[in-house]
Amino acid sequence: MRPIYHRLCGLALLGALLGVPAWSLDEQDSNMRAAVQSVYGPVAAGRLAQWRSLIREGQNAGWNEQETISRVNAFFNRLAFVDDIKLWSQNDYWATPMEFIGAGGGDCEDFSLAKYFSLRELGVPDEKLRLVYVKALELNQFHMVVAYYPTPASVPLILDNLKPNILPATRRGDLAPVYSFNGEHLWLMKERGRGELAGDSSRLSLWNEVRHRLDRTQLRRPAMNLN
Repeated sequence: MRPIYHRLCGLALLGALLGVPAWSLDEQDSNMRAAVQSVYGPVAAGRLAQWRSLIREGQNAGWNEQETISRVNAFFNRLAFVDDIKLWSQNDYWATPMEFIGAGGGDCEDFSLAKYFSLRELGVPDEKLRLVYVKALELNQFHMVVAYYPTPASVPLILDNLKPNILPATRRGDLAPVYSFNGEHLWLMKERGRGELAGDSSRLSLWNEVRHRLDRTQLRRPAMNLN
């Protein structure tokens, strides 16, 4: 597939996230599906169609935020967990939602990024969302989850690929927060509060890189076939 075509598909997703559609929604979704099929095949294109159907259903039905986070969390948790080194032949690669869905799996960052961008596209405000790096104590390894704050003072709800149920952070004693970020800010976590503001999220190079790839570049082919 020609690079310009992938660029158009990335722009379709970016435009939807920003609320500035460049062409009809049907054409956006059709172009995205065609791009995924050209790189990952028809099974992956079917997954992409299911994702776009979920997004359009939520937008048309006007889901409340509780239903939105539940539906998005359940949708992506069906995909397979695969380490980056096996899937992408790279120690740490943050896939875009189209790459994650196309490949059919990914690691914790890929689950969390796909959920975050989907929630934003469905209208959940950025100030209610954080991508949180934690220490998964039972696994003794670092991990990423999405935190949703219903109000600024709320205990966040945790969207996680390790455990399917969305639980408040106070019930996730198996996770020790390290730092968190969203589209604007970066926080260093203290205990289980909201953390100390540490600057702009643009300090995170992988975050900058994956957002940059939302509106440009070809989709990357994985090193292994999960379909």
